[in-house]
Amino acid sequence: MAGQKTRWRDGVIVLAAAFSVTGYLLVAGSMGEAGFPLDDAWIHQVYARNLAQTGVWAFVPGQPSAGSTSPLYTLLLAVGYWLGVPFLGWTTLLGIAALAVAGLIAARLAAQLAPRLPGIGLWGGLAVTLAWHMIWAGASGMETMLFGALTLGMVALVWQEPDAGDRSGGALLRRGVLLGLLGAAAMLTRPEGAGLLALLGILMWIARPQGRWRGVLLWSLGVGLGWLAGFVPYAIFNLSLGSSIFPGTASAKQAEYAILLQRPYLQRAADLLVPILAGGQVMLLPGVGVMAAQLARKLREDRTAILLLAPLAWALALIALYAARLPATYQHGRYVMPALPHLIVTGVAGTGLILHRAGRQRMAGRVAGRALALATVALYIAFWAIGAQQFGQDVRIIQTEMVAAARWVAATIPPEELLAVHDIGAVGYFAPRPILDLAGLISPEVIPIVRDGEALWALLQTRQARYLMAFPDQVPGGDTGDPRLCPVYSTGSPWAAAAGGSNMTVYALAWDGHCP
Repeated sequence: MAGQKTRWRDGVIVLAAAFSVTGYLLVAGSMGEAGFPLDDAWIHQVYARNLAQTGVWAFVPGQPSAGSTSPLYTLLLAVGYWLGVPFLGWTTLLGIAALAVAGLIAARLAAQLAPRLPGIGLWGGLAVTLAWHMIWAGASGMETMLFGALTLGMVALVWQEPDAGDRSGGALLRRGVLLGLLGAAAMLTRPEGAGLLALLGILMWIARPQGRWRGVLLWSLGVGLGWLAGFVPYAIFNLSLGSSIFPGTASAKQAEYAILLQRPYLQRAADLLVPILAGGQVMLLPGVGVMAAQLARKLREDRTAILLLAPLAWALALIALYAARLPATYQHGRYVMPALPHLIVTGVAGTGLILHRAGRQRMAGRVAGRALALATVALYIAFWAIGAQQFGQDVRIIQTEMVAAARWVAATIPPEELLAVHDIGAVGYFAPRPILDLAGLISPEVIPIVRDGEALWALLQTRQARYLMAFPDQVPGGDTGDPRLCPVYSTGSPWAAAAGGSNMTVYALAWDGHCP
């Protein structure tokens, strides 16, 4: 009977994931566009297509580069190109699978956090699967949801250790290797995955469920071996293409948004929290506090309870990391979205405890508990719809700005004319050619001068760039009236302007200061 209930629960979660991602894509299609809600998704597609067609890890065909921070996700996308599956369909399947797996793992984690609450696992899985940020991530064509699923899986493996019956040296080593390999997969999806593995290792050394130190050391050795199996090839590959063991994209992003670091740290952290809490998940915050308090009390009696704090600790650590290094809040806080499933799992379990306790109180307590539950469900439903509309709007802007401009470039500008670009994804996909990337993702020489307008102009002239494709605020120096800029194309789309933005423009570059 218990097995049937679990299968039914898992089936509901998988169907919810498929329905949600498909629904978001249908909303985007009903707005007249089908694609991705951010330009970076096209970067993944370019690397995947080039890898499948040429066997070379390159953005510009024939020029190897380490411009992708997610080689594992790129490899998964490349499988679709190798199989000849339409790229949008294959990418959607990957997104559905990642969201469904995240929901399934979340269900198990929620049930472990609150084992005495029947049905809490189903609610935990659905709360992750139906959170609009998670659906947006699953449909976005980005690695975000895959990374979220892998990090949940790492926590799930660690939580199995206290109940593992086999404490032999071989078993401990094997379980450690498995976690190390999963940690390497997470790092190959986003570099900060290595941070979660380190955090889990610290918590495990405090908890020591293996008993004697010999067991802890064997398990740790396995983790290290598994992680190195993924990290060493990754580091060698990156070093072969540059001077760092990590891709240069992280450095490029940090250099571009360095001005954000001038704000106070706590303000940056709060700013990162706001966009990812905009939804039904905000109603789970009291539950997060209740569960944290519950685990703190349990920790006094059982040190292994510290492992149960891993989801909350990781969510806070990820937000703290980005507040310190890259406090960018755009695109609904996508950089810190992977913190959300961990917060949701903790919040659902804690909210379940609140409702359980409220049910044993007098009328006022029961009414308050039901009001909390109904408000949470209502907000989830409302933001599911709001998120779908937002996803459709995001896709429409990318399609009518980046993609439209890229198609114009493909039809108008000869490939041998050097094009400088700030948002490179759509151009790389629809108008493949040598480019100078003003964001520095595939042009590392730009990174030291990414915010120096005059230095960028000097580089453009030295390289004899003939055209520049950028939004007005991305023009080097920010002066669209510069006499070297000769506008030759603008998308003229109303959608970006309606959202408070501007239109993508292509400029011919007149180095003598005289436009024809």
